[in-house]
Amino acid sequence: MAITRTLAGLTLAATATLALTAPAHATASAPWGPHYAPGQAAKAAGTLTATGEDHADLPTADTVRVSGKVQDNTRGATCGWAVFRITYRSGNDLPNRSHWARDCSYRTPKQFSFTYRDVYQVELKVCAERKAAKPSLNCLYAGTWKTLYLSK
Repeated sequence: MAITRTLAGLTLAATATLALTAPAHATASAPWGPHYAPGQAAKAAGTLTATGEDHADLPTADTVRVSGKVQDNTRGATCGWAVFRITYRSGNDLPNRSHWARDCSYRTPKQFSFTYRDVYQVELKVCAERKAAKPSLNCLYAGTWKTLYLSK
């Protein structure tokens, strides 16, 4: 009887450990932010959901969905920008692309949401600058990116 209980306990422990450590296509959702532009001239916050991480060759998530709000905290012609750099898998390479959301209405947050596939990393920068069709080179290349997601 003691051996049966011991085996049952070991089986239960092994099953629980396997369930916690080996989900092949788990979903991870986490809030991010708030993150601010210098001088708190703009703010961005939201959630990131990664589904189906695959660690076979290059670790990536099948899909990553980012949603949130960006808010302009300045009066005048300045806009708040949430700029994302998404690094994704293409064959055996890890190129990246930019995605951004802009709000030019003083303290009235604008919602955004986007989804990408085969994502390795998502980074964010929050900027406050003039209204334009896309963020400036200064916003894209100056300063530090904040990592929101990194597939491990």
